[in-house]
Amino acid sequence: MTIIKNLDKAFESRVRLGIMSVLTASGQADFNTLKGMLGASDGNLASHIRALEELGYIETVKQFIGRKPNTSYSVTEKGRKAFSNHINALTSLLGIK
Repeated sequence: MTIIKNLDKAFESRVRLGIMSVLTASGQADFNTLKGMLGASDGNLASHIRALEELGYIETVKQFIGRKPNTSYSVTEKGRKAFSNHINALTSLLGIK
């Protein structure tokens, strides 16, 4: 068994790691908030969001606020567990208790 066995490849990207960190800490965030916090371009952020959605790690909520469309995201239970396992694997790898 290797010491990196439990790291999740889905979170190797700093943008995906950032998305999951923000959503886990705040509960949910909209596209523009994630874009601003992570410094990602529209296309880059959208592709990483899509990848996390396809894995079932985040879910999308589309709504209108007033007359403006708003898309927000939140972590699914599957995503929360995968992210927690990844963080635990990192802390174990680093020897942090």
